[in-house]
Amino acid sequence: MRILVQKFGGSSVADLECMKKVRAKVLAACEEGYKVVVVLSARYGQTNSLLERAYQWSDEPDPAELDVLLTTGEQESVALFTMLLHDAGIKARSFLGFQIPIITDDSHGNARIDTISADKLREAFETYDVLVIAGFQGRTPDMRLTTLGRGGSDTSAVAVAAALGGDTICDIYTDVNGVYTTDPRMCKEAHKIDRISYDEMLELASMGAKVLQIRSVEFAEKYNVPVRVRSTFTDDPGTLVTKEDLMMESVLVSGIAFDKDQARVTLCDVQDRPGSAASIFSPLGKAGIVVDMIIQTASRNGVTDIAFTVSRKDLNRALDVLKNAGPECSHIESASNIAKVSIVGVGMRNHSGAASQVFDALYKAGINLIMISTSEVKISCLVAESDLEMAVNVLHKEFKL
Repeated sequence: MRILVQKFGGSSVADLECMKKVRAKVLAACEEGYKVVVVLSARYGQTNSLLERAYQWSDEPDPAELDVLLTTGEQESVALFTMLLHDAGIKARSFLGFQIPIITDDSHGNARIDTISADKLREAFETYDVLVIAGFQGRTPDMRLTTLGRGGSDTSAVAVAAALGGDTICDIYTDVNGVYTTDPRMCKEAHKIDRISYDEMLELASMGAKVLQIRSVEFAEKYNVPVRVRSTFTDDPGTLVTKEDLMMESVLVSGIAFDKDQARVTLCDVQDRPGSAASIFSPLGKAGIVVDMIIQTASRNGVTDIAFTVSRKDLNRALDVLKNAGPECSHIESASNIAKVSIVGVGMRNHSGAASQVFDALYKAGINLIMISTSEVKISCLVAESDLEMAVNVLHKEFKL
């Protein structure tokens, strides 16, 4: 039995005409001999509408009850779409997350998948040709509904493909033709990438690229699920996200990512002794604030400066946490008019000189580097937000993407 998982986002199922285009993709897969699992998001705007309603009813909605409300968005999508399939003579049935079941932890609003049983899905394929599954949702072991966080339908689709195993392929349909070397709206020279490794896609996603949710890429890499990023509205083959190969390693840089959601916090004159860093980052961790880049300056007269970045939405909360924690420093500075630009490529593991190219190209363009961080397959630079577009275009040209 050949199985294909197809995931469609909110813009792909926004209205009847959009759903008919989705149905055409599903019918084409059936004609190719596939049994098809269709994973759907809520229709465009529905999740935000439900959130607005929740905050009209409650100043602080209970997270568990909020999940009960938000799962109705996907429930609407799968019911409507399955009706559409029935009208086309397709044997189909819908499944909600709890019916499969998709078992998660109890982190309401951002739950993580623990297990999925594919037994019920395989059994259903004996009767049906298409199974329509609500993305973004699951349940706890004690039967409370949960949601997987923004973009969670991507994770649902890849996780279902992993559970089905074998040669199951997962197609993620969006409103773009695939993964691009950078955002075409930022750089007119950007073009689609045909193949990209899991590690590169993971870095691009974590650095600000919005094509795939980070956790879906982690799932795909862990269980070796081939993922194709495609457009609902064209027949373009899209981008294949897969294991790296020698061809990928020969390319130094595959893409440029950027993230405007950056804010910097600097603690000045921190006492340079054991435990100082812990007094800063432990309270932030307990408060659930994700810290990205961290830089500590060289010690001078027993003190040092420690700077780090957080999401802009977390800046004020981070400052409040630090104020209450009271780390030993002279004062705290912050800035939010900054952005991060990153080059990504598995070829950097085996080639030298990428960092010098980045720094030299940005220097020649007159762009100042505020902070720098690196990994095996990426180099990230914090720059003024006003310099971001120029930085993206300069690096895209420098690495001949």
